[in-house]
Amino acid sequence: MNDSPEVQTITVAGETLSIPTVLPVLPVRDAVVLPGLNVPLAVGRDRSLAALDAAGDGGLLLVASQLDPATEDPASSELATVGCVCRILRMVDARQQTRQALVVGLVRARIGAVQTRDDANPDAALEVEIEALPEAPDTSDEAKAARDSVIQLAHRLIDLRDDAPSQWKNVVSDMPTPGLLADMIASNIPVPNDDRLALLCEPDATARLWKVSSFLEREVTIAEKHRSLREDEADTEMDPRRRERLLRRRMRDIQDELGEHDSGEREADELADRLDPLELSEEARTHVDRELKRFRALPTHAPDRHLVRTYLEWIADLPWNTTTEDHLDLHEAREILDEDHHDLDKVKERILEFLAVRKLAPDAKAPILCFVGPPGVGKTSLGRSIARAMGRNFARASLGGVRDEAEIRGHRRTYVGAMPGRVLQNIRRAGSRNPVFLLDEIDKLGADFRGDPSSALLEVLDPEQNGTFSDHYLEMPFDLSKVLFIATANTLSTIPHALLDRMEVIELPGYTERDKGVIARRYLIPKQLSDHGLGVEHVVIEDAAIDLVVSEYTREAGVRNLDRLFATLVRKIAARIATDPDAAPLTVDAAFASDALGPPPHLPETAERTEIAGVVVGLAATTHGGDILFIEATRNSGGEGVRLRLTGQLGDVMRESAEAALSWVRANASDWLPEGALSAGEIHLHVPAGAVPKDGPSAGVALATAIVSALSGRRARGTMAMTGEISLRGRVLPVGGIKEKVMAAARADVKTVLLPRRNLKDLVEVPEDVLEELEIIPLDTVDEALAAILEPADAPTHAG
Repeated sequence: MNDSPEVQTITVAGETLSIPTVLPVLPVRDAVVLPGLNVPLAVGRDRSLAALDAAGDGGLLLVASQLDPATEDPASSELATVGCVCRILRMVDARQQTRQALVVGLVRARIGAVQTRDDANPDAALEVEIEALPEAPDTSDEAKAARDSVIQLAHRLIDLRDDAPSQWKNVVSDMPTPGLLADMIASNIPVPNDDRLALLCEPDATARLWKVSSFLEREVTIAEKHRSLREDEADTEMDPRRRERLLRRRMRDIQDELGEHDSGEREADELADRLDPLELSEEARTHVDRELKRFRALPTHAPDRHLVRTYLEWIADLPWNTTTEDHLDLHEAREILDEDHHDLDKVKERILEFLAVRKLAPDAKAPILCFVGPPGVGKTSLGRSIARAMGRNFARASLGGVRDEAEIRGHRRTYVGAMPGRVLQNIRRAGSRNPVFLLDEIDKLGADFRGDPSSALLEVLDPEQNGTFSDHYLEMPFDLSKVLFIATANTLSTIPHALLDRMEVIELPGYTERDKGVIARRYLIPKQLSDHGLGVEHVVIEDAAIDLVVSEYTREAGVRNLDRLFATLVRKIAARIATDPDAAPLTVDAAFASDALGPPPHLPETAERTEIAGVVVGLAATTHGGDILFIEATRNSGGEGVRLRLTGQLGDVMRESAEAALSWVRANASDWLPEGALSAGEIHLHVPAGAVPKDGPSAGVALATAIVSALSGRRARGTMAMTGEISLRGRVLPVGGIKEKVMAAARADVKTVLLPRRNLKDLVEVPEDVLEELEIIPLDTVDEALAAILEPADAPTHAG
């Protein structure tokens, strides 16, 4: 050792230290000494004892970790490149020429060149040059974040460990420097020596803090697991079922350690792990535990084992606990509904009302809505939009043609291939227990010897009962009260009254030509262009072409056929552009549309059909919206008395309306018919489209008018259509379906509609733009209808 070694002056934790640049080295095995910590060392090797003697009591030496603990006399190259300068606090002689030394780490130091050693004394202390590595102050945001993270995790670990007093939190928080904080924590938690040595060799305090943070996260996770196990053990004293699961889990862990695996038992444990978190009623939990115990008892080759497994998997897959959070922003919901559907304000307002109620009363029961309207008006897609607006999952079950009650409530497990009904199948597919559930085509349910599905739906759609819906397969109650059920139908006439009574009916009207034009521009055409690889840069469709397609190629309440027509038109456009790329951008006018779609199938024909006497235009409400009916009457001479003949596949009610109309004409013949018009002969009433069944009382006015027109020879005005039931006294009685009939009249280019005065109140449901195009004449009596619609007797008549 040099007689007068140089000295480094450094500051550590506010204390100024003078450290020689050459120090004796004390190699240690399987240990790492970090600055700031008191560490007891057992010293027994000759060179290590010599290092203690060279330093002296209270002196300084460098403690360095051996790279290979098995080396008995390590050279400097066999030591870590960084050691810790320590002060000897106390030395005590122990037995068998060993000493116990208590040292305190002061500062990191990099090991340099080996100094001169006494070759005559091989047991002399190893002395090396050192370069002290004091901690540099770091006030950056990253350093502060690292320190805060370590302190927070350390406090959490102290809270989790029963053997750690809470006063340690103050010790951690009061550490003067980040480096000392990292070194202190790393010395007091289980850290592998290699990792601890990496901390010693890391000069940057912030980097050390982040490493210590990762160690603390691991220790916190372990401590939380231990606490959870202790809590489980405490709970199992009161819950034998949980105690059994805990013991089985531990047994499985032991088997994994020993390499002994029972595939059957592991399969049961996996099912138990999936079933355990489910929030089931006590009755349901007992049932599940019984089935699981039965599953464990069955041999792996037993034929019933896969049936029980399938049953338990069904239970585990159902969303017993999973719900989605409703989006209760009414403005955002309205924007989504408007984005997806044009008009339908009545439906949108009802959905917004439901959201408002949910916002004010979260536990309120969900309504059962039923959308009724003609095909193609958007009933099914509206259900999907409602789910998107509410932020819920969407489920759909098509009920058209379903005749088996088990399709709704499932098959009992005694049957081969048994499974739950469509309700639970779609709930599982939705992944939450509060989806928007669409029951599509509920009016087309059937019934036969296998049961009545509509009766099975009574429990599903009853808010008072569906909280404990029981599927035959599941045999345990499932809560459907959080589900928003929406049914769709084309007509209410085929829905059983008990089922209809459980639903809130919302009628969706057909679209006017103006609505169809808007829908075509905003939704249908952009969709078809996108589907066919075209954009606005390829084609420009003029308004005249759209209006032509809407007015002359469709006569429907919805827009489904209109969408198909635009698909045909866009295919023609795509073929033109693909053949001649220079044609883009292609302008589509009315002539192009007419050439692409062919002759229009729907042209105004009311005027032509009523050019002869005995033909009038009636109005009918159908499952497809509304339509006009041509009612024809003629008189055939011969025979005895006046006879009535009816054709056109008329129902009983419509036949009775025709008889009532003829009776009224007979009673009032002197007012409207020339003398002798009701002489012996046959009056033949026919309603064309004979393949289509027709029924209902609302054609009474039209039937009476057709008879008078045929017998008097006076034509009915071709731009007028009528509806209304009549009494024998000639009163015009109110009928249903006014909205659909008026809109059908507008689509058929009718200018004037005659309807019962007591139906005027129903016109509030008709769009204003439709009413602006029509003249409405209210009727109280048949006489008023005849006076309005029949042309004067001297008007020219065409022979039929």
